[in-house]
Amino acid sequence: MEFRETPQAPALRFQVLGPVQAWLDGKPLSLGSPQQQAVLTALLLHSGRPVTTQDLVDALWGDRPPTQAVAALRTYVSRLRSVIEPRREVRRPAELLVSVADGYALRIPGESVDLAVFERLSAEAAAARTSGDKQEAHRLLVRALDLFSGRPLTGIPGPYADAQRLRLAERQVAAAEELCAAALDVGLHAEIVGELNSLTAEHPLRERLRELLMLALYRCGRQAEALGVYTDTRKLLIEELGVEPGAGLSGMHTRILAADPKLALPAAAPTVRDDGPATPPAPAQLPADVSDFSGRTELVGDLSTVLMNATGQAVVVTSLAGIGGVGKTTLAVHVAHRVRAEFPDGQLYVDLRGAGASPADPVVVLGDFLHALGVAENPDSLEQRAALYRSLLANRRMLILLDNARDADQIRPLIPGVSGCAVLATSRSRLAGIPGAQLFDVEELTPAEALALFSAIVGEQRVAAEPEAAMKVVAACGFLPLAVRIAAARLASRPRWSVSDLATRLADQRRRLDELQLGNLAVETTIGLGYGQLSVDEARAFRFLALIDSPDIPLAAAAALLGVDEYTAEDLAEALVEANMLECFTPGRYRYHDLLRLYAQRQNERIGDTAEQELAVLRLLDLLIPTIRNAAHVIEPDDPLPELLTTFTSTGLHLPTNQAAQDWLRTEGALLLSAVEAAASGPGTLQRAAVDLLNYLFSIDPDPTRGPRTLPVLEAIGEDTRRRGDSAGIARVYFALGTQQSATSDFQGSEQSFRRSLEHQRPDEPTVLLLATANMLGVILNMNNRPAEALPFLEQAHASNRVVGTSIGEARIVSNMARVQHRLGMTETAIRSASDGVAAARASENGPLLAQTLYQLGVVLSTAEAVPHLREAHRLYQAQRNPLWEGYALARLASALFAAEQHAEAAEVAGESLAIAREMDFAYCQGLANAALGEALLALAQPARGLACLQEAHAIFTRLGVPEASPVADLISRQHTEPFPPPAP
Repeated sequence: MEFRETPQAPALRFQVLGPVQAWLDGKPLSLGSPQQQAVLTALLLHSGRPVTTQDLVDALWGDRPPTQAVAALRTYVSRLRSVIEPRREVRRPAELLVSVADGYALRIPGESVDLAVFERLSAEAAAARTSGDKQEAHRLLVRALDLFSGRPLTGIPGPYADAQRLRLAERQVAAAEELCAAALDVGLHAEIVGELNSLTAEHPLRERLRELLMLALYRCGRQAEALGVYTDTRKLLIEELGVEPGAGLSGMHTRILAADPKLALPAAAPTVRDDGPATPPAPAQLPADVSDFSGRTELVGDLSTVLMNATGQAVVVTSLAGIGGVGKTTLAVHVAHRVRAEFPDGQLYVDLRGAGASPADPVVVLGDFLHALGVAENPDSLEQRAALYRSLLANRRMLILLDNARDADQIRPLIPGVSGCAVLATSRSRLAGIPGAQLFDVEELTPAEALALFSAIVGEQRVAAEPEAAMKVVAACGFLPLAVRIAAARLASRPRWSVSDLATRLADQRRRLDELQLGNLAVETTIGLGYGQLSVDEARAFRFLALIDSPDIPLAAAAALLGVDEYTAEDLAEALVEANMLECFTPGRYRYHDLLRLYAQRQNERIGDTAEQELAVLRLLDLLIPTIRNAAHVIEPDDPLPELLTTFTSTGLHLPTNQAAQDWLRTEGALLLSAVEAAASGPGTLQRAAVDLLNYLFSIDPDPTRGPRTLPVLEAIGEDTRRRGDSAGIARVYFALGTQQSATSDFQGSEQSFRRSLEHQRPDEPTVLLLATANMLGVILNMNNRPAEALPFLEQAHASNRVVGTSIGEARIVSNMARVQHRLGMTETAIRSASDGVAAARASENGPLLAQTLYQLGVVLSTAEAVPHLREAHRLYQAQRNPLWEGYALARLASALFAAEQHAEAAEVAGESLAIAREMDFAYCQGLANAALGEALLALAQPARGLACLQEAHAIFTRLGVPEASPVADLISRQHTEPFPPPAP
């Protein structure tokens, strides 16, 4: 809050207990750049004592001052003089910021700085407590802590400010500790339990706070909880520091166990009253604002505006909703402190415990509120208390903070009846049942905000030394404020840990929730409160939707996992959204926060209904595999797919057009892979279904970028399949492996996989799988410059196609044979075969097949005649949104354009191909594109760039072991005067 100590406050005032600010005659002053503010800060904190020029330079820049540091310092001082003495005449000596020997001093009254007022109030409070005036001590400490308006010295750079920031933050915590002790002295034990819980969570190793919390809980009749605080603290101290609790905490534990009568609230000192009734002080029940509040600037501004405009005919009710740990309470308390001056009649606060098993009863809450408002004897019924409460607030302007509400019914009796007051509520669910309420969703912090919070707790220097590791930490926390705060507190209490050490510990998803706990503060506990409120069906839905580790889940997939129709699935999912246990970012699609997903997966492990979970994944595969089949039939009509290992009952989703099929495959790509990964860890039934899904998917969309996820899964399934002796399964696993390996340019690996697949198939029993495997092996062998070996396999595929295939398969195999014939020197035969393939493809009206056969014809021609065929192939691949083959077609087109002596266009087209290949991380295409680009650049008189491209192409081809390496090396040798160096192994 703005520093406003007394009506007689000095005309010039300064604030350091928050962002550094200044006012002159009540108007804010512009203090300039952060470095200029750092100079002012150093002078203010020296309380009028001189500061040498060297000390100021050190304060701003430490041991790395700029060359013109002293000159810059003088400029800052000159500007500050103009700001704080705007009416000073030119050339007249400064009266406030004065030069003293080799330095400067700021000569202002002590009460001009909020820190000085804070220290005075704290000293007066200590004196009052010593003299026995406990009420006065409490009042003074409340005023002292009210002077803090956030983190001290926010945004001020330099080593001096860093050190002072830590000192002032420690001073703030110590004062908060004293305030809690003073509150206990005057019988406010129930009111400060929430505040002490917040403080102990923020400073888990501070034993005095734990001791006060135990006493407050004991005086509230919550002895078991008080003893639990000691148990948790002792465990924390031993685990974190290797020490036992100190004498104060241990003594409190012993006294509670012994029911020491001295722990009871001391009797109130007799007071002398006037004959008339005493006017109770305005309630000021807000918990303390956190010193390191970060981010949410826009939301804080919007909320403040709404609350400050609490006028008109109705009470302003504002509700904050969000998942547990997202910082709703912290935000609400921060905003409440920001606007509290607008509510001079006081502020009421209550923790409604809506996320727990025992929510606060509105009858009890109203009784507490009425007591705070000066009512000695409360009515009995809810209706009577609510009516009296509304009557008392009718002519007052008060702010009511209702924290952690369960639902609208719980807070409805606590809303005043007339305008002037404002209600700020927080809840895990959106309190949509309150007429006229303004609802705000509190989301996770942005990465920058999360990093700022982490830095505020850990220290800016530690974070600046390891910025990448720090970002990994806050990302692992899902940018959830509670998780970030816990992680930072753990690191702050371990000076020997690096930020990278913490990032490594959080990288393990199975242990992440265990790492995100400190003392009695834990992310898992916070999420568990929300989980405990779910119905049986909602809890099952929350768990089962997390069986698939997908970024989001469409409604159809959710219905399959839950084993219900889509209407029921939507009701369950929307109930989870309402409880903030799931998110719905677009209609019909749902997603988890990362930490909520981990919690749901842990619940699946704990509950252990493995058979039901496996059945849920199988139901999802029963939806996905037929849907991929439907997509394949639309994209490549009449093209047979490999035989399945499993039988499915679902007809899949209807995809009426090629566009719809392509859109579905692109949208649900992550879901498909996540389903495969979930099935891979299951029994044989699920693993066989996973292999079926991948073989269907690869047949129409051989995307190389899937390799890092699919290859390890297939290898793991392959080991289990071999162990079971499942010959049919082994054949399909190796076929899928070979297909993915070929897409990722692992041609040697793919050859081995296709050969192993054939070993587990019977050559005398033609199947679609057999013809596809033989066809692919022939293609790979030809790419490896072994056309003579390739031809028998293509002939085997041709023979199988006559039995189980179609004219589409015929066109594809004939085109592949054309490439073999071309490599064997049978050029005319190759051109006839490739042309026949194109004719058959055109007749089939199968777009992907036509693109492939045109591509093969273009490669076989390899002259200017290839240009129109490759242009058409490229257009088709582009329309089909097949970037892999689009890159291939562009690379071949560039070579054909070079042969047609269209060098400039060849270079442009090769560059496009190279960009696609690099984005897809497809090595073979990168080699082709580099080779074509290098030749074109040489022809365009750019020898340096051209040779660099050729050398990169040669290195790629050599690494892949393909024959294209040899002609590229010859071309380099013709251009180079030095011998061409052998590639690195």
